[in-house]
Amino acid sequence: MKLSSIINILENWAPLSHAEEFDNVGLIVGDIDSNINKTIITLDTTMEVVNEAIDNKCNLIITFHPLIFEPIKSISLENRIQKIIIKSIKNNLNIYCIHTNLDNNPKGVNFKICQKLKIKILNFLIPSKTIDGIGMGMYGNLDKSLYENNFITHIKKKMGVSYLRHSSFLNKKIKRVAVLGGSGSFAINTAIDEKIDCFITSDLKYHDFFKANNQILLIDIGHYESEQFTKELIFNYLIKKIPKFACIITNTKTNPVNYF
Repeated sequence: MKLSSIINILENWAPLSHAEEFDNVGLIVGDIDSNINKTIITLDTTMEVVNEAIDNKCNLIITFHPLIFEPIKSISLENRIQKIIIKSIKNNLNIYCIHTNLDNNPKGVNFKICQKLKIKILNFLIPSKTIDGIGMGMYGNLDKSLYENNFITHIKKKMGVSYLRHSSFLNKKIKRVAVLGGSGSFAINTAIDEKIDCFITSDLKYHDFFKANNQILLIDIGHYESEQFTKELIFNYLIKKIPKFACIITNTKTNPVNYF
């Protein structure tokens, strides 16, 4: 199957125009006219993922996080990203990125998190000001209110995490919950304005937790952990659209953060 055809299918789902301005989505490495034999889906493109793709005879990597963010002035073997680019090109391996255009999708990353946590009656936390029907983050309601400690246990079970960070308990039940996969500190004040009981995101800094100000419970579950089901989301979409398409999810753990 032509790479251009696969890209059309992905971009009908998550158009490039729906990505944030800072992002770098689309075809990162490769040839749009390539014939794709098999695809591997990952959150991050690491050398281990490249090797796994080669070993599994895949010639397309669909990655959530862009391999290239900063401008590249030369191509050599001097750093991690350039090594990955060179090895990919040598092995005719294409790399395609679908990132904030999937974050903003009404059935994208945050919808998937809400599904896992049983959050219903969904709204965008920060609706797009220019495009109808898309936005950053989502919020909704649990079927029944849970005490804070019970809700944290619920999160750990449904998201498969052993550790998380949170602001001070407010000694109240949780009903109205917002989620924003990846780095979401910019949305804390919006969550407070929306009278959210609990905001789940990641990459919160020390001083971000002060912003809770006894008005909201902030929970940081980790960047990778918040987006871990995105691979499954992309896989299921492609298999639905192209049932006979050879597609696998990486077995490589790309989370650079470890816990002791």
